[in-house]
Amino acid sequence: MSNPAASPNDNPARGKTTVVTAGATLVVLAVISMCLGGLGSRWGWWYFTTGFAILKWAAYAAIAAALLTVLAALFVRGAHKGRSLAIAALAVIVALGIVSVPWNMLRSARALPPIHDITTDTNNPPAFVVLHDRRPGALNPVEYGGPEVAAKQHAGYPDIVPAVLPGVSPAQALARAVAVAKQLGWSVVAVDTAAGRMESSDRTRWFGFTDDQVVRVTPAPNGSRVDIRSLSRVGGSDVGTNARRIRAFLTALRNASAPAGGS
Repeated sequence: MSNPAASPNDNPARGKTTVVTAGATLVVLAVISMCLGGLGSRWGWWYFTTGFAILKWAAYAAIAAALLTVLAALFVRGAHKGRSLAIAALAVIVALGIVSVPWNMLRSARALPPIHDITTDTNNPPAFVVLHDRRPGALNPVEYGGPEVAAKQHAGYPDIVPAVLPGVSPAQALARAVAVAKQLGWSVVAVDTAAGRMESSDRTRWFGFTDDQVVRVTPAPNGSRVDIRSLSRVGGSDVGTNARRIRAFLTALRNASAPAGGS
């Protein structure tokens, strides 16, 4: 039996609000897909290029879902109008946030040098010894790229320079470098006190890219000089990751106190 009190527009209105809800749900699924795009690469579910593809398609899906939500909300009538518009506005905000992630990555990749090997000494970069043959899955060689890479680094990252620690002996400087590396969450692989060298690895938080570092400590007038090199295992461009890592290390190193026991 039909309900005589029901409005003839109830079913169309209910259908439009259902579309609004479905569109918002798709936006939420796009957020989940984007998160999994990077985490799946980190967890070994797929290769990082697949993760990048997931980011791209999640952004496309979010835009389409947000547009669908807005269009459906505009045609809703009656008591559900305000709620539908609020959901649509939220869907647009979330979708814009999703799109901003790959867009910012692409913008950074275009603005920064397309290199993945950064060092404070481009003339004589610190060399990997222990990690030379212990970089599973690495596509990028440990050999430095030479003047071409150096020129790109100087143009893009002119602030990447050695740290000079006045009044700090090489042994103290190396101990301080090891402590700072551990503080930053790096995995210290080897420490050679005689050679003044530390080698370590670090993973990016989202995609889990593994980059390798080598720190070299040499005597300097009235102190020590610390050079560092950070090299990505895969990828043509690190989108500034290695430079940011080196900056963080050098800042912490200059601000740190020498660990007890250094001589």
